[in-house]
Amino acid sequence: CNILVCIAILMAAAATDIVGKVWAIFFPIMAFVVGGFEHCVANMFYIPVGMMAAQNPAYVAKAQEAYGLTAEQIQGLTVLHSLNNFIPVTIGNILGGMVFVGIPCYFIYKKKWQKWHEESKNA
Repeated sequence: CNILVCIAILMAAAATDIVGKVWAIFFPIMAFVVGGFEHCVANMFYIPVGMMAAQNPAYVAKAQEAYGLTAEQIQGLTVLHSLNNFIPVTIGNILGGMVFVGIPCYFIYKKKWQKWHEESKNA
């Protein structure tokens, strides 16, 4: 999902007006949400909120009714479970953003940046 987040950031940075920035971030973020991908920063909110909700019997009953979850599944949401989620999701987000967005952008703009740097140094 971090591929989509990084693309949204790059397109928003390239847009020159507010409407362009909004449209630039809308579609990649929409694809990230609709795809059901996990993002480590989003999970830093959702997992603790789920852990707190698991302590409320009314929420547990509603989750069981709406999603067919068992009480054991709901009580299985613990700090250890969240680490089992955070570690692979964070590694995937770092690699996805770096390998598929950051490194290609570096190689695409490397010569242009070196030329600009030399021109500004000589001026």
